[in-house]
Amino acid sequence: MKILLASSEVHPYSKSGGLADMVGALAKFLARTGNQVGLITPLYRGIREKFPEIQPFDWNLDLPLGESRVQAGVCVRHFEDLPLSIYFVDQPQFFNRAGLYGEGGLDYSDNAERFTFFSKAVVNLARYLPWQPELVHIHDWQACLVPILMLHQKLHEQWATKPPTCLTIHNMAYQGSFPSSKYGLTNLPLDYFHPGGMEFYKGLNFLKAGISYADIITTVSPRYAREITTEQYGCALDGVLRNRQNALAGILNGVDYDEWKTVANPYLAHSFSVDDLSGKVANKADLQQEMGLPVNPEVPLFGTITRLTDQKGVDIQLAALEEMLAADLQFVLLGSGSSVWERGYRKLAMRYPGKCAVRLGFDQGLSHRIEAGCDFYLMPSRFEPCGLNQMYSLRYGTVPIVRITGGLDDSVTDISESLDDADGIKFLEYSPRALSKGIRKALVLYKDKGLLEHYRRNGIAKDFSWDRTAAEYEQVYRRVIPGL
Repeated sequence: MKILLASSEVHPYSKSGGLADMVGALAKFLARTGNQVGLITPLYRGIREKFPEIQPFDWNLDLPLGESRVQAGVCVRHFEDLPLSIYFVDQPQFFNRAGLYGEGGLDYSDNAERFTFFSKAVVNLARYLPWQPELVHIHDWQACLVPILMLHQKLHEQWATKPPTCLTIHNMAYQGSFPSSKYGLTNLPLDYFHPGGMEFYKGLNFLKAGISYADIITTVSPRYAREITTEQYGCALDGVLRNRQNALAGILNGVDYDEWKTVANPYLAHSFSVDDLSGKVANKADLQQEMGLPVNPEVPLFGTITRLTDQKGVDIQLAALEEMLAADLQFVLLGSGSSVWERGYRKLAMRYPGKCAVRLGFDQGLSHRIEAGCDFYLMPSRFEPCGLNQMYSLRYGTVPIVRITGGLDDSVTDISESLDDADGIKFLEYSPRALSKGIRKALVLYKDKGLLEHYRRNGIAKDFSWDRTAAEYEQVYRRVIPGL
């Protein structure tokens, strides 16, 4: 198959969350199975300097954007060992900025312009690239105008060979909602601006446009595909999703084990495996020392790596830790986000200096060391389309404590579900009390070394490889590519 992906962020070039990890891995593993793969993403500040393999591509964009026209170049990185090309849309006015979507906690005021233009660039490449993709796979709201722009060109501009489109929703909470005055940027007739199309409460909604006009829709876990058709999780688009239910499928994200590995990992001083867990004990001691906590193998170490937002359950986690840090345990956090929550966790660390350590910001190496060195990983999300850290934790022999929602439910097995397969602790109620109960279960588990090792070995042995996930996407593609 010939597949063109489009995403506003791609690891290792740009990243604000799991979207970048997922798209980068999907492209690589689709190419590994012999598909020809292209991937389009913006050329953000600093990418070209960090990756000298990126070269100019003989391609110029001159596209309408409302009443004006915008020009851009394209750069490309080809891979010698894979049928994979990554195309970077080079438009400095839109993308040469300090942030991806905003700065100082505020979105850029021209995000509608930026990502309408990005969507038009994707459509242009999809139509005119010499290798002619058979399917265009877009990700999240920033590329969600692609399906309707392609459909319009098929109907009115003689694009007879227009490929089908697949939309993956990574998080319903981010929709790209703008005033109706931004609709003119699309240069589409008003025929598509109605409640059954792109209009959403008299405004323009990019995600709704993608849901309405993509040929097939996926989410990043099976449970989340069911959840978003309900009022509780649908973020006011549940009715639109129910109308497209026959085109909706859930595929659990994979883990790139080339990067998230416990043997020969450049970020870890000690390797370990399902057959030899001694290196995990050594990594724990290193982490305790690095974070300024007393080095003590007998004290259970809990950890979290997260965006400090309401979605991630940081409110109930902070409240639960206020209670549970009175017990004999340690806690480490790496993350950033809301200033309110950053202050809350800093104060917690000040009150419990020998038990709680907080590092604000992003640190890839420390992320690996927390996953490898902790005994338990807290992930009490309010909602979680897929989640990756619980799967990283399992591979690193760190027992996840998760709320039953989205991909957390799909990927973690509680002892109440299966003693033989147990690898984590799950709770349902969204409350500090329920999370505290989960932490107390972990403290009991930690004292039972045989059962704890059983959990760890189950987690390490669990397979969330991208080979499986990429194969499921190929099956979805075949449903809509003509002749396959």
